[in-house]
Amino acid sequence: MHRNGRKMEEKRKKKIGLKNYMVLAAASFIYGAAVSLFLDPNNIAPGGVTGLAMIINRMCGVETGTLILILNLPVFLLGFWKFGFRFIISTIFTTFFCSIFTNYFAPYGAVTEDPLLAAVIGSSLAACALGLVFKNGATTGGMDIIVKVLRLRFPYLKTGRIFMICDLIVVAISSVVFQNIDSAFYAAIGVMLMGVVFDLVLYGADGAKLVYIISDCSGKIGDRILEELYIGVTYLEGEGAYSRKTKRVIMCVARKQIAPQIEDIVKEEDPEAFMIVSSAAEIYGEGYKSIFSERI
Repeated sequence: MHRNGRKMEEKRKKKIGLKNYMVLAAASFIYGAAVSLFLDPNNIAPGGVTGLAMIINRMCGVETGTLILILNLPVFLLGFWKFGFRFIISTIFTTFFCSIFTNYFAPYGAVTEDPLLAAVIGSSLAACALGLVFKNGATTGGMDIIVKVLRLRFPYLKTGRIFMICDLIVVAISSVVFQNIDSAFYAAIGVMLMGVVFDLVLYGADGAKLVYIISDCSGKIGDRILEELYIGVTYLEGEGAYSRKTKRVIMCVARKQIAPQIEDIVKEEDPEAFMIVSSAAEIYGEGYKSIFSERI
């Protein structure tokens, strides 16, 4: 029975793994279409490695998709060094297919020559693709890995701020290379829109998560949540029915955008922790809604 159960578990994991890679391939297809049918032919650099690839394409003529892959090669080595092979394999897969599909769609040219439409539709499609990639535990390489490494070295830096600075630098360079300031403005609109759509796909509509964490490392986890995420933490006293051991239970509330970072902290401090995450429909108090103003 034990052997059969192990085989069933292995089959289940293989099915989940195959499904994840199918989703990653579909997301890569969408991303390639967004770049080659909307952004690239309209000189709208979306920031990051893709934006750099578009800029270099204008300077040397190498296909944008090929440049995306080439520029990511040193980033892959950095990711492998810092995070290991298991982390980087799905990222390599996704980046490879993004490169393939970007080159595949390039000969078709622009779907629309209206730069505003191109920025809005292209950025929205790219953000949807990136959201699917992140939901399936991968990245598209490039700035995602670089920012993750920078956060290890400088944990006080805000992830969103790093992304924004890097994207704005790429957008500024594109205005010089493309010799069109309007394209840079449309690209900036696209970068901001990508952030909104990405959060919507990855985290859903605005709301919050109620998190309970039962761990032998509750002190370390609670301290990191307070110091790194600036989220209030409440300790509850609990007792295991079987072990009769007393444990501190962490209770905290976080916006959906922050909840994955709590999960990362728990995984790093105690992979064996027991964690319950549920949706919180309404929250009143400091940092959220005021029970008085909402009822006026």
